[in-house]
Amino acid sequence: MPQLPAPAYPADVRARLDADAKEVIARYPGSRSALLPLLHLVQSEEGYVSRTGMAFCAETLDLTTAEVTAVATFYSMYRRRPSGDYQVGVCTNTLCAVMGGDAIFDTLKEHLGVGNNETTDDGKVTLEHIECNAACDFAPVVMVNWEFFDNQTPESARQLVDDLIAGRTVEPTRGAPLCSYKETARILAGFPDERPGAVEATGGAGPASLVGLRLAKGEALPKARVVAPRDGQPKGAQPHDPSPSEHLSSHDAPQQTSASDPEHPAGPVAEEGE
Repeated sequence: MPQLPAPAYPADVRARLDADAKEVIARYPGSRSALLPLLHLVQSEEGYVSRTGMAFCAETLDLTTAEVTAVATFYSMYRRRPSGDYQVGVCTNTLCAVMGGDAIFDTLKEHLGVGNNETTDDGKVTLEHIECNAACDFAPVVMVNWEFFDNQTPESARQLVDDLIAGRTVEPTRGAPLCSYKETARILAGFPDERPGAVEATGGAGPASLVGLRLAKGEALPKARVVAPRDGQPKGAQPHDPSPSEHLSSHDAPQQTSASDPEHPAGPVAEEGE
């Protein structure tokens, strides 16, 4: 059945959003380029992108609702229904899954009594599985309102959601202190995070993420890992002892490498130029 037109925002909300939208649009040479931040803006108002929010974006940017809907449904960062104060996302892509992400996700579903993309009855936590967030060197990773919680276990993730529900202070492994999902959406819309110290706390990549960059610059690394050629260990190579900075997990699985599995060597099998 066709839907009725989306209800309008109350007058005071509309006036506030109009002023914010005008500021956002002014940053772009063409108004339609402001669609993504405007979707974050309306999400900061209701906690998700409602039909009213999409109608507002369409009217403000002189687009059709179909054009706005196409964008809002393409990106998973835009919610299509009401959700919790804290979006708890568990990475279940390959490496995080191997390192325990699937076990974490199953534990939280049972502990919270919700399924994927469902919200607890108190409206505090929405649980979802998420795609890779480019933090594989800290796997398994959980994100809360897009802030990182690295090297998680089922036990630590369960404690994390308990703390969120109880209103206790929770500090991300990396990044700014947590705020509500609506506040996060406003920051993503391009408005400054005015909480004292929040910007300074953002930080940068962790040591594990920077190893490749340091090697590319020719910097020496203590106890650098030796990669064996296809025919075995290089002459004179010593067994590798992981340094304290390397992440080891009880979820590590045996690796079938060229040294441990000679029948399935790693690397290309064709000669160069073939």
